[in-house]
Amino acid sequence: MEIIAYGPFSVIGKEGSTQDGNGFVARLWEEANSHFQEVSPLAKRDANGNLVGVWGLMTDFSRRFLPWQEDFTQGLYLAGVECRDDAEVPSGWVKWTVPAFVFLKVKNDGDNVFPRTIQALPDMGYRLAGAVQDYTCPGTGEEYMLFPVEPLKEE
Repeated sequence: MEIIAYGPFSVIGKEGSTQDGNGFVARLWEEANSHFQEVSPLAKRDANGNLVGVWGLMTDFSRRFLPWQEDFTQGLYLAGVECRDDAEVPSGWVKWTVPAFVFLKVKNDGDNVFPRTIQALPDMGYRLAGAVQDYTCPGTGEEYMLFPVEPLKEE
């Protein structure tokens, strides 16, 4: 667990909603992965040519990057890859630009990370300041949840 400052950043992906029914996230990832070649040239890469990040982004229905509503059960999701901010969005894809935040970065070990961290935030002196984001490091395959605890002012 660590505190990081990150953003703003853009992600191109496939968008869906909790209103699309059970399994919608898996369907979005399947669609994004099977058509990745369409956005691969737009993906942000490190000095070695490796992808910078694969993201499962979340926002409320107002698209203000607030937490999902109704006890974190209702909102929008974007399955995608971090891209250049000026990237032109191909047909059938959507680009979101996440505002800058100070995040609590927690490794997703699959053991109820989300509810445990939400419950622990006040004891650590934090409050949730926006929607939680899922990040996968392409180089290691490690998955993290990023809990925004403070908006980050751009200089």
